[in-house]
Amino acid sequence: MTHFAHRCGVHDADREEACVELAARLDAFGIERVRLGWCDAHGMLRGKTLMAKAAVRALRDGIGMVGTLMLKDTSDRTAWKVFEPGGTDDLPGFAGASNLILLPDPRSLTVLPWQSRTAWLRCQPWFMNGSPVPLDTRFQLQQALHRLASRGLGLKTGLEVEFHIYRIVDESDQLDPMQASWPGLPPEVRMIHPGYNLQSEAMIDMADEPLDIVMRTAQAMGLPLQSLEIELGPSQVEAVFDATDAMTAADQMVLFRNGVRQALRRAGYHATFMCRPPFPHIMSSGWHLHQSAFDLKTRQNEFARDSTGDTSPDDARHTLSDTGAQWLAGLLAHAPGMTPLCTSTVNGFGRFRPNALAPQSVIWGKDNRGAMLRVVGSAGDPSTRIENRVGEPAANPYLYMASQIHAGLDGLDRALAPPPACDNPYSPDLPALPTSLAGALDALLSDRVLSDGFGADFLRYFNQIKRHEIVRHEAAEDKNDFERREYFART
Repeated sequence: MTHFAHRCGVHDADREEACVELAARLDAFGIERVRLGWCDAHGMLRGKTLMAKAAVRALRDGIGMVGTLMLKDTSDRTAWKVFEPGGTDDLPGFAGASNLILLPDPRSLTVLPWQSRTAWLRCQPWFMNGSPVPLDTRFQLQQALHRLASRGLGLKTGLEVEFHIYRIVDESDQLDPMQASWPGLPPEVRMIHPGYNLQSEAMIDMADEPLDIVMRTAQAMGLPLQSLEIELGPSQVEAVFDATDAMTAADQMVLFRNGVRQALRRAGYHATFMCRPPFPHIMSSGWHLHQSAFDLKTRQNEFARDSTGDTSPDDARHTLSDTGAQWLAGLLAHAPGMTPLCTSTVNGFGRFRPNALAPQSVIWGKDNRGAMLRVVGSAGDPSTRIENRVGEPAANPYLYMASQIHAGLDGLDRALAPPPACDNPYSPDLPALPTSLAGALDALLSDRVLSDGFGADFLRYFNQIKRHEIVRHEAAEDKNDFERREYFART
């Protein structure tokens, strides 16, 4: 029998075996409900909840999904006029809010630790004719990794994610039907620690209950959590994960953000991956992406070098191999254009300020946390890597990582050479990163390499969704209230 999965060209004997095994596991675990999750343009999980037998059928036949879910801005408004003639001429297949098909991955089963008899499966959207949806962000990372694999390389990444956790003290306004609005209100909260005492042992103990929930949730979902730390800001924490291949890391980031938010909420806490929560005295949160290319056959780190040779310490080749130095130069060359894929909200650009442990300029530094790109390691160190410090924790992980690949590959293709390391990262004379989401989108649209990598159609799509957000932010009389509802309540 031919199923939808056959039409998509993804179903073979191995996948059929995985489907059979999954059905047996659902039965063995006593699973009654299965959430079919898909990551939208903003990095948030959306999906449907099916009963176990229906989920097993969906493994082969898929399940319908309204196509406008791919067209939502951060407030859940559709950024295209899908019911007007010509309203989706630039997006074939989306007119009239037509259906797409979600197809689950049978190998992605995750039993949810905070919800009994419930499991989760990762999905990707397909058109009804069985062709992939190029606007899907996970598909974009798949394509980027295929480009990298054609050179015999893979990308290894390590996640280092800052975020804020608050204790909910009152959610009556948020759930009051008389105050319902679009988007809605967040809960009223208090901090879990007072901040300004970096990695304080006393504050770790003060925040023990929510950190314990984060730890147990991450571990129960099979995520390689390495550490949880108290960050500098009030109620701010950081999670660090073991490095793995880029696609696995991106999938893990999506699961982590959504999983810990749900588990914490059930225990009376509100977690937010918003860069700058809407309170007077906060520290911005960043998402620092550690990366290195590796040989697909030998698994060897292609950024590491054996010796410094006769290079000076401010030469990238003092630490990085030729491959690593060229990749570094590619990231620098395309830094303005890739910025909105790493920091993708209006709110996130408030982080780029002097002496804030956040980047401001298009530079690299040797183990310098003020630089945009921090080179970590030394000659002879197999863990040598580049840390990109541009990202915010709300970014879509698939787009963040794909942007690194397209930029890094251009550095390899053109054998680019990076400038000397910078030891004064907040000098006003340095080339600046974009200071707004609008300016960053302009840079993205004008970057030929990124346009070729993602495809012009995808960049037009991403630009329209984000411009929708910008227009509403500019029109808002109370910018703080806009960001409370748009990001703090939802991100």
